[in-house]
Order: sequence, then structure tokens, then C-alpha cells
Amino acid sequence: MKKSAAIIFTDHIQDMRARLKIFLLLILYWLGYMIVIRGLFLAYNYDLTAQLTTTEIFLTMLHGLRMDGSMAGYFLAVSGLLLTVSAIIPGRWIHVALTYTNLVLMIISTLVVVTDMELYRHWAFRMNNTPFFYMGSGALGSVSSDVIIKVLIIFMAMIVVMGWIYIRVIKSRTALLTLPAQKKSAFVLLAFSCFMFVPIRGSFSVAPMNTGYVYFHKTKNYANHAAINVVWNFIYSIRKSSRAGYPENFFDKEKTQKLFSSLYPSSDSTARLWNAQQPNIIFVILESFTADVIEPLGGVKDLCPNFTKLCHEGILFDNFYASGDRTDKGLISILSGYPAQPQTSIIKYPAKTQRLPHLNQYLKKLGYRSSFVYGGDVNFANFRSYLTMGSFDHITGMDDFPEDLNTSKWGVHDHYMFAQALKELDTTRAPFFKVILTLSSHEPFDVPMEPYIKGNDEESLFLNSCHYTDKSIGDFIKKCKQQPWWSNTIVVFTADHGHRHPGNKSLFTKERFRTPLLIIGGPVKKDTVIHTMSGQTDIANTLLAQLDKPSPEFTFSKNILGNKTVPFASFFFTDGYGFVLPGKLMIYDNPGKQFIKEEGTTESDLELSKAYEQMLYSDYNKR
Repeated sequence: MKKSAAIIFTDHIQDMRARLKIFLLLILYWLGYMIVIRGLFLAYNYDLTAQLTTTEIFLTMLHGLRMDGSMAGYFLAVSGLLLTVSAIIPGRWIHVALTYTNLVLMIISTLVVVTDMELYRHWAFRMNNTPFFYMGSGALGSVSSDVIIKVLIIFMAMIVVMGWIYIRVIKSRTALLTLPAQKKSAFVLLAFSCFMFVPIRGSFSVAPMNTGYVYFHKTKNYANHAAINVVWNFIYSIRKSSRAGYPENFFDKEKTQKLFSSLYPSSDSTARLWNAQQPNIIFVILESFTADVIEPLGGVKDLCPNFTKLCHEGILFDNFYASGDRTDKGLISILSGYPAQPQTSIIKYPAKTQRLPHLNQYLKKLGYRSSFVYGGDVNFANFRSYLTMGSFDHITGMDDFPEDLNTSKWGVHDHYMFAQALKELDTTRAPFFKVILTLSSHEPFDVPMEPYIKGNDEESLFLNSCHYTDKSIGDFIKKCKQQPWWSNTIVVFTADHGHRHPGNKSLFTKERFRTPLLIIGGPVKKDTVIHTMSGQTDIANTLLAQLDKPSPEFTFSKNILGNKTVPFASFFFTDGYGFVLPGKLMIYDNPGKQFIKEEGTTESDLELSKAYEQMLYSDYNKR
């Protein structure tokens, strides 16, 4: 028996209402999900969250809703369009399409969420496309099995709970959508879908949604970071990476050139560090060796006794800073005199790195033979490409060691690596330039010795690994001093970057970037301490000034010992920078477009720091 027109009309109305009710439930589902993942982030990073007041935690949740709405808007727009089509083309397909679309989006989002929770503890920024830069054989080297299990448990729990809620509340209703609705209802549903443009964009102004919208705290950037929706941030960073580049209007161009030039006046004389014309040079780049593990720099007492002893027989720079927070950035800063960048790592772009100056190429012109030795994977983070373009004569990596020595998560432990370096040095023709990169003091800090520092917490494990590397350094230098070439060899110790331990320092503190620079060796005149403020990028021209003359190609490198040197240092973290002058500190946050820390500064100091960053932006863009 055929239904009457009134009954059919009523069915259509009910079916349209059913679709709108499903859409409303999806709004609640996705907004609820976004709130839950922020709460999960705050709970996982409980030690950082404990530093916030109850009001600040509430404001973090409140300000984050704006970006939550944006991310939810994207997901809801997809579901809305599917519901719109189902009003015209009825059938069971809408039930299947909605279920799979939303569950797949939830699973992918949760994967990003749980990965971000752990990464933030190490990198102190919300997950973006950066992890893709470090994918490869060593990408998981810093992750312990306990952490992987914990993260997987959280991941599975989220999937089960959010999946159950969806199936229980929404899926049961989508299964009933079998009839077409009135054609006009399709327009209603389409209007709801299009309305998602409002939360997606975040405002009616010219500026669309960006991370700056959720920044509310002027001093505690963790509060701002917690307000960011990590799924939105991840997707945005992937989209943005396709048009990677830095702004040319961060600071006035004319002022930029003038102020930047004032940081690098030409010196007409330099202090001499050694009494040899062309000594052999060994660089030892220490993984994560923050100044806080070096006793003469105010670090932990008796932790690194060998390094402490060397400080008293060499030239120690006690006001020295790393440029970035990762090894790939440190290598570029040390060997090319080029600063780290706040959003990218230039080593990932061979077309750019091949245009950088390289210390090794200058030394080769002076007759040096060069080599690089590392116990890890030299292909990691594009190391091999950069080193090859830098014209190193020989590169030793993990694959060049016997398989039975590859016992750490990152490769070969430091004492084996130093033994290999010494073996190579014994057969190298002078003058030589040898770069040694350590790895054992990298997470997960699994070193082959009885614990010197008791405890299984991360800080104790880190300190213990530094003690092990220090022991390896002591054995290496002891054997070097027995070689005939020692009397004409200098050794330059520095670090690739600092570390948050000891003390679990914030990413934005200058102490996290303070690292050692020490020069020892047979030709060194006397032990002394240099107090001039400087950084990794200054190593290149300081060394060249001792051997020949500084090169203007190292645009960001000053001769620390020049008679007209301006003392300053800069460092970069994800989407921000620090700038240090004697007695002055400024920390700038790019998303918030504000200085989040100022100590003893004037307006001219702030402009000077901005000029430095703008110069880096412009130089990076044209490489």
C-alpha cells in the first residue's frame, strides 16, 4: 500500500532532522575529543603543568577552544558534505562513509597526539613536520622500550574509548539513514557545512587562524604551547613546508643592514692562542654536553673530572653558546659558521647547503687533509650529503665498524669510536683536520659501564652518560699525548647543542644553550679563560684568524679574539630566538610576535636582535 503524500513529507522532515541531529552529535564529539587531547597533554607533561596555576590551566583550555573549533571545523565540513549528498542520494553508503571517515580521522589524530606528548618532553615544541626530517635508521634511537609501551597503551586506550563513544552514540543513528530527504534539506545541510568556514578560519578579519590566536601568556610559553591544537599544528606545518621560506618584512631592511654590520666590525689584530704556524687540528663535538656538566663552568662537581683537568691546561671560553638545539644544526653552525633556524634545518636542503661556506674547504686550501668520524649513521639527517659537499677526504660511520661493536641504539659507543679515530690519526699525513662526533650522551643514555650516578630517572641516566663520555675523552687524550704528532696538534672541544638536564631547564632559558669551548694541545701557549661572549658560529673565523685570516664568506662568524670584537651570542629554538649581550637577554617568540623575556634591555637592543634574525631570514631565503 502506497504512503500518502503527508506521510512521505513527514518522513522526509524526520530524516532531515535525523541528519541535523547527527551533525550536532558530531560537533559535540569532535569538540569533546579536542578538549580531551589537551587534557591528556597536560596530564602527560605533569611536571611542566605543575608549574602553572589553576587559573593558567583554565585559561589554557579556554584559549585553546578557538583552535579546537578550527580543527573540528575541518572534520565536520567533510561529514557535513557527506550528509548533504546523502539527502539527495539515499542508501546505506552514508552509514559506511561517515563511520570510516570519522574513525580514520580519529585514529590518525590520536597517533599525532600521543607522538606529540612524548616528543614535547624532548623538543619543547608541539609536533609539526620536523620529525619527518629525522626519519631513518636512527630515528627511534632515543626512544626507550618503556616509553614506546606507555605511548602505545595510551594510544590504544584513546582509540577504544573514542571509538566506543562514536559507535554507541553516532554510528547507531547513521545506520537509520536510508531515505532521501527533501531537496531543500540538502541546502540546509550544505549551509551548515559551509558555516564551518567560520570556526576553520577563526575570525572575520584578514588574518586566518594561526597559533598566535591561542597565545595568552607573556612569560610561560608552556601555557601557550598547551593551548595549541597539535593536530591543527601538524597539518598546518605540512602545508606550510611546501612553501618554506622566511618573511622579508620581519624588520626594516635598511635598519637591518646597518645594525647587523655593527655587530661585525673589522679587527686589525688578534690575540694568538698557540705558537705553531700550521698545527694539526682535531675537533671533538660532544653530544649534548651542556655547560652544566662541566665543573669549571659552574656545572656538577666531579661529574666530568677529565674535562675539568683539561680546562686547567688549555684555553677555556666560559661564555659560549650553541646556536640551535639539534646535532644537525650544531654541525652547520660549527663547520659553516651558519646559525640555526627557528623553523627549518638547512642541512635538509642540499641545494642550500652547497652554497654555504665550509671551514674544511678553507683548510684544504691551506694544505690540510680532512676526515670525519662518527659512531652513528652518517646518513642520518642528511649528514653525508653535507659532509661530502664540504670536501672531507674520508668519512667514517657506523657501517665501517665491526658489527659486534654496534651495541647502542644509535650505533657504536664513544670509547670504540675514539679508538677508531686514534687509529686513523696514526696513518694520516700532516697537517690534518679531524672532526670527531660523539653519541653516547644522547637519549636513551645506555652506556657500557657500571652506573656512576645512581638512579633510573632521565636526569641521572643523562649525567651518567656524560661521565662515561668524559672517561672516553680522558683515555683518548692520554693516548694522543703519547703520539709524535701531539706537539704540533690542537684539539678543539665543543658541543653540538646543550640539554635540558640537569634541572629540566625550559627550552627558552639561555642556560640550556650554554656549552663549552675548550682548546688544548702541544702548541697552546698557556692555560687561560676567555670571557668574551660568543657562540658556535664564531669558531670558523676565530680559527681562520689564527691560521691565516678571517673570511667574509662566513657572514655570521666573528673572530672572538679580534681587538674590535663585539661580544654577543644568539640561539634559536622552534619558532623563536634568544639574543644575549653582556648583562642583557632577550627571548622572542615568533607565533606570539612578542618578547617573552627581557633583562636589562633597551629598545635599541631589541631592534639589534630583530636585525640579526631578519638578516638570517633573508640570507636563508636566497641560499
